[in-house]
Amino acid sequence: MENSTFGGDILVLERLKITSQSFIPAFVLLLLVYIFIIVSNIGLVVLIFRSRSLQQPMYLLVCNMSINDVFGATIVVPQVLRDLLISDSERFIHYIDCAVQALCVHLHASASHTVLMIMAFDRYVAICSPLRYAAIMDNQMVVTLSVVAWLVAFVLVVILVGLSVRLSRCRSVVSNLFCDNASLFKLSCESVLVNNIYGLGYTVLLLGSSIGSVTLTYLKIAVVCIRSKSNVLNSKALQTCATHLAVYVFLLVSGFIIVILHRFPQLADHRKVASVMGHVVLPVLNAVIYGLQIKEVRQRIMALFHNNKVALRNV
Repeated sequence: MENSTFGGDILVLERLKITSQSFIPAFVLLLLVYIFIIVSNIGLVVLIFRSRSLQQPMYLLVCNMSINDVFGATIVVPQVLRDLLISDSERFIHYIDCAVQALCVHLHASASHTVLMIMAFDRYVAICSPLRYAAIMDNQMVVTLSVVAWLVAFVLVVILVGLSVRLSRCRSVVSNLFCDNASLFKLSCESVLVNNIYGLGYTVLLLGSSIGSVTLTYLKIAVVCIRSKSNVLNSKALQTCATHLAVYVFLLVSGFIIVILHRFPQLADHRKVASVMGHVVLPVLNAVIYGLQIKEVRQRIMALFHNNKVALRNV
């Protein structure tokens, strides 16, 4: 799509190239996935807050992740669904809304890393210092760490997006299905050297601290497990850490794929699909993994299937 001559603060969003045959299946699938994300993650949060036995640091941190997943999916998916239904001439967004969306998109991604860092620390204390766990990871500590996680992510992202908002604009087409920081500064014809320097520093700081802390945490957990030679401890570590590590690896891989695809304009359509997938696959993965890890959730699912079988037999 060529740059349009829209005046003022109106921007045009690019569309996803999709055939007429696959339009309806794609829309229905994305809608069903979004509904599952909302229902499963909000249901998980409600269950944890209503069950006194689940009001533990680990599950309160799972609530943090679930809220962030609902936040991340809601930023992007409804707009993509809407844009699938409307014509090219109506696919526009106000610049201020675009900037807010970009801030929210990066806040979601950054908070995913900072919250997972706290979850890694929680697993480290639980496995390596079980006798001190209750004293260290009380509810006040969980709240403090959660506030710090979101505040650090917010400050980093405000500066990131603020550097792009300060630029003058000479283009009106957003080279994505939704707004992010890269699509914001691509609207300008000015030098984006400062943006690139801060963006690199932001990425190194966030990913460096994230990868470093998670790697160090799991190395210490591995050392404790090897030294203890306890099957019970090793089983507990495997059960609690494997899920966290799987989610973390997927977050890293999806983030790297999107960043790499931004460097290849000829793969723009693949990048658009990857961007949307990053906002729906991880929330689904979190809901399934952490939901099935909770005994009460498993029991309710088993009871639901049992009741359905009984009902079918009586028909």
